[in-house]
Amino acid sequence: MDRDGRLAVGIVGAGRVGPVVAAALVGAGHRLVGITAGSDPDRVQAMVPGVPVLDTAELVQRSQLVVLAVPTDQLAALVAGLAEAEVWQMGQLVMHTDPNFGTDVLCPAAQRGAIGLAVHPAISFTGTTLDLRQLQAAYAAVTAPPMVLPIAQALAVELGCEPVVIAEEQRAAYAEAIETASAFTRSIIGQATGLLRTIGVDNPGGYLSALVSSTFERALREVDDGPARGL
Repeated sequence: MDRDGRLAVGIVGAGRVGPVVAAALVGAGHRLVGITAGSDPDRVQAMVPGVPVLDTAELVQRSQLVVLAVPTDQLAALVAGLAEAEVWQMGQLVMHTDPNFGTDVLCPAAQRGAIGLAVHPAISFTGTTLDLRQLQAAYAAVTAPPMVLPIAQALAVELGCEPVVIAEEQRAAYAEAIETASAFTRSIIGQATGLLRTIGVDNPGGYLSALVSSTFERALREVDDGPARGL
């Protein structure tokens, strides 16, 4: 870590999440070492112009903070494979962004001396600059060993989020809550827009936009404050 607390950051995963996290951390003053190749290089360059594209092993070796923003079914194998290749370094920070796991999935890296952190920003990523604004209003689930929990919390704050500590044994329930909210929302909106389309409403998504936003905001307020009276 530099004297001013800034980190050399490497991003593994160039989908919707990785480039956004990279841009947020750069905005917080960290130095971006590079990012791995992805399916949409234009999106990467739009979010973090000029970022070097490196292979995973080189990226990890050059980074003080490695962010793993890969699909759920790839995370465990990636961590284990890099451990077998002896790529992880003593004292290196390794942070993943998956809601389904705490830090147990990072054990192979920890066994090599790395420090595992789990930080999941609770937004639906689009891979665009819109996400940077969403992060400013979002919470992030943070899981880490007690000694390094403040580091994970600080990184969540630097992403723009308010950190909420989720214990390792609670991550499964947390992931279920996130998936339930996301899947239900997509299903209901898909059904409603389909009905509007069948009766000839142009741009059904736009038509429902204000209704959906205001309904969700009301529902979330009622969760926190108790059901409102009347309509």
